[in-house]
Order: sequence, then C-alpha cells, then structure tokens
Amino acid sequence: MKLEKSLASGKRFGARYGRRVRHKFSKVESEQKRAHKCPYCSDFKVRRLAVGIWSCSKCGAKFTGRAYTIPKKVIIKEEVAKEEVIAKEKKEEKKEKKPGEEKPKKYKERKKAKESEEKAEKEAEG
Repeated sequence: MKLEKSLASGKRFGARYGRRVRHKFSKVESEQKRAHKCPYCSDFKVRRLAVGIWSCSKCGAKFTGRAYTIPKKVIIKEEVAKEEVIAKEKKEEKKEKKPGEEKPKKYKERKKAKESEEKAEKEAEG
C-alpha cells in the first residue's frame, strides 16, 4: 500500500473538496510559502509579495517570477545587457570591411559603375 503524502495546509478543508484537489492545493501552497534562493545575493531570503512578484529581504531585490515559484533560471537585467553588448560587437566586427574586399553591389549600381568605367576608358583613349 502506498504511503499518503501529508496534507499540511490542506487539512483545514477537512473532508470537503475531494482528496486530489486537497493534495494539489497543499503541494502548491507549500511550494509558494517556502523560502526561495535569491538570484542576486544567493541567499534563501526570497518571499512572495503578490502573484508573480518576489522580494529578497536581505538585499532588497524585487523581481518577477512565476505565480507560485521562482523559475529555475531568472533573467537578470545586467546579464541581458552584457549579452546585447556582445552581440553588437559581433555585428560590428562582421560589418568592418577587410582591405581589398568590397561589399557586393546591387544590379543597378553595378550597371552604373560599368557605364562610368566605359566612359572613362573612351575618354582616356580619345
């Protein structure tokens, strides 16, 4: 026979609402009420303020997460900014022209360039 999980806070409902609902509720509520790890200071001092809003009592950081828990990977604004700077640098490196290499021109630009070269050759000859 399987051991029953404790209802913890779900005991307050007594025999009402059914076994499965009470167990699910107690699981969610116990996860919501426990102390979570702060993504900024790495201390277990994070508490839930409202649905999806979490606050660390040690460092004072306030951030968003899921309704009842903090997601495993919390995106920190500083990390996002660093990633954006790195991406911009990579784009700039790609845009830099190497000596002797020109960016491929569009058809109309190539045609105009050819015509101007031909005119220059004719003037040089004659």
